[in-house]
Amino acid sequence: MQQLINGLTLGSIYGLIAIGYTMVYGIIGMVNFAHGDVYMIGAFQAMIVLLLCGTLGISWVPLQLLIMLVVAIVLTAAYGWTVERIAYRPLRGAPRLAPLISAIGMSIVLQNYVQLLQGPRPKPVEPIIQGGYKLMSRSDGTFVVQLGYMQIIIFLITVALMAGFALMISRTTLGRAQRACEQDMKMASLLGVNVDRTISLTFVMGAGLAAVAGMMVTLYWGNNDFYMGFIAGIKAFTAAVLGGIG
Repeated sequence: MQQLINGLTLGSIYGLIAIGYTMVYGIIGMVNFAHGDVYMIGAFQAMIVLLLCGTLGISWVPLQLLIMLVVAIVLTAAYGWTVERIAYRPLRGAPRLAPLISAIGMSIVLQNYVQLLQGPRPKPVEPIIQGGYKLMSRSDGTFVVQLGYMQIIIFLITVALMAGFALMISRTTLGRAQRACEQDMKMASLLGVNVDRTISLTFVMGAGLAAVAGMMVTLYWGNNDFYMGFIAGIKAFTAAVLGGIG
């Protein structure tokens, strides 16, 4: 039971990263291998904002979380937009191998960029949300199954974001434009869809979801390093493939 709870927590985080993979692949048919490193940048942004809140004397936890969420999403979305402009848009008509190599190169650049700025050592962060519910235990009290408050928050945020994005893609003008680009980019352009803007917004939204995942990882484990995006990216890509990428 405890491992089921832990696995659902991990799966929620990987799921948010996986949506970024599947949205980009669905529109341009290419895998954004720099997406895991965008998630890593989101985690570092959240960590920096949390430390700044402590320095500025902001101790009320809901306000800290709100500031972390807004700043991490905005800054990480800017990185996602930059990745699309630098690594993908100039190569949109090129053979598929070219943007793939470009994305891998962007991943290496982002990793080393964060390593140079933050250093190679893992960065521990003190948890600000602790405690939880005791669900069950052995009769002798040697093992307790717990559901932490942070785990509940991760579940709820993940479900809310996934439901919101499902509604956005199915019922909004932007969602229709994304689905049109996925079906036939040239015809969508002829019918008045701004293809460049739609693709850029898709990268931005995927990066925003990765920022939320990075923030939750920072609050849950509290140990960030510049290489964390590579492993998480591979696992999230696997989740996207299993869930039906595109």
